[in-house]
This record gives sequence, C-alpha cells and structure tokens, in this order.
Amino acid sequence: MFKNPFFTIIIPTYNRQHFLKIAINSCLYQTYPDFELIIVDDGSTDGTKTMVKKINDSRIKYLWQPHQEVSVARNQGILSAQGEYICFLDSDDRFRIQKLEITYQYIKKYPEFKIFHSEEIWYRNFRLLPQKKHHQKPEGNVFNRALKLCCISISTCCIKKDVFEKIGLFDENLPVCEDYDFWLRVSVNYPVKLIPKILTIKQGGHNDQQSKRYPALDRFRIYALKKLIENSSLNPQQKKLVVNELKRKCEIYIEGAKKRGKIAEAEYYQNLVNLLT
Repeated sequence: MFKNPFFTIIIPTYNRQHFLKIAINSCLYQTYPDFELIIVDDGSTDGTKTMVKKINDSRIKYLWQPHQEVSVARNQGILSAQGEYICFLDSDDRFRIQKLEITYQYIKKYPEFKIFHSEEIWYRNFRLLPQKKHHQKPEGNVFNRALKLCCISISTCCIKKDVFEKIGLFDENLPVCEDYDFWLRVSVNYPVKLIPKILTIKQGGHNDQQSKRYPALDRFRIYALKKLIENSSLNPQQKKLVVNELKRKCEIYIEGAKKRGKIAEAEYYQNLVNLLT
C-alpha cells in the first residue's frame, strides 16, 4: 500500500459477498494506482471476511465491526483513511476502470473545488434503467436541488478529506437517507464539480437494499431538514427554502399516516408544521 495515497476508496458491506467481489475488482483494476481500499464489514455472516482475505493486494485494508448499519461503517472508513481525497463505493456498485484517473485529472484542473461527482448508469435486476430529467446531475451551488431529492450519488462522489472536519461525518442515527442528510450539510457549505463522464455503474433491485427495509422514508428526510434548521448557520434565503421543504414533506407524510391509521404520528408532524408557520 502507498504510504500516503492520493485516494482512499471506502466500501461498506453487509452480507454481499458476491456483489462485493465485483466492487473490489473494479477498484483493483483502476488505471490510476495511487489509492488504498478500505472495506468495512458491518458484521457479515456470509463468508465475506474469508473472501476478502484471499485477495492478495497490499492496498486493501479490511475492517470488521458488529452490525451497526451503513453510516457507522462509512464513518469507520473515513476515520481510518490516509488518502487526501475519499471516494465511496456501495458494495453492489462498481467503478469504471478510469474512475480514479479521470477524477484525478479534474481535481488538478479545478483545484478550487473540494467535491466532485460524475455521471452514472443504473441497472435494476440487470436491466438498464432510463434516467429522467429530474435525475440530471447538478453542478455548482446545488443546495436547492439537494433539498428536493438526493441529487448526488454516494458511489459517484470524491471528497477532499478536510471537508469532513467542517461538516462532520455521516449521521449514525439514520439507517437510511443518511446520504440526503449528508448532501444537505455539504451543499450549504461547498459547491460541487460535475465530471460529465459515466464513471460508476449502479446495481439495484435486490431484496436487501436499505430502502426496502424502511417504509415511509420521508420521516428520515424530515429529521434531516429539522436538524439542519436547528444546527446550521443558514442564511435567510436558505432557511426559508428549508422551512418550505420541511412543511411540504410533513404534509405529505401526514396524509400517508392518516391513511395508515397512524393518528399519533399524523398529530406529531402536524404540530411540527404548526411550529413552522
């Protein structure tokens, strides 16, 4: 392993031995070699450790932890990272072979940016998915876009390590939508640079995806927005946008809670809306 690698790639994983091997290979075959690969095993029981240990490459660092979900795993990787820039890769995704080389070129060309991301293609159940207009990748000051939806994919991004000193790590209270929360905090503080090339391939549709385990995802997004208002130094215009989006998401959630007979939940979020008006 390089003593001070330029990149650290962090792969969190939980019981995805087959997908993980593909993800690892997509890193080890990169045309730009100056990186370390940190695999954070979140308590897998499917032979993941044995599989990783059989790979003979000094750039790999394997970390194991009891099962604590993806935010904790990513944070473990960040705290162990030696690279100047950090790339994330979900264990069911993979990089194209020139991911790091092209990213390095953009970092050197645009030194004023600390956050980079790229285009991607998506597969679901091994079928290519068309991307809609609202999935178009943003560039520059993306805070307005980040409020509406998670507009940057974790598996496409590259972040200068010192960014985490300012915005903090992933919120370990969030089992899902941790990326939505993360990009809100990032985009308040930093512009992003888009690399207009497809450098990541995402694979979805399998049953162990986090979003399938947690229905009604908007409650986690509401938590993130509420936290942003309480803990962030938003300017007046940003605060207004956050409040409006929080009210909108609460109103949608209230309607859904009423339909499911969750009256106490509906009342809780209605009270939250009342406090915002």
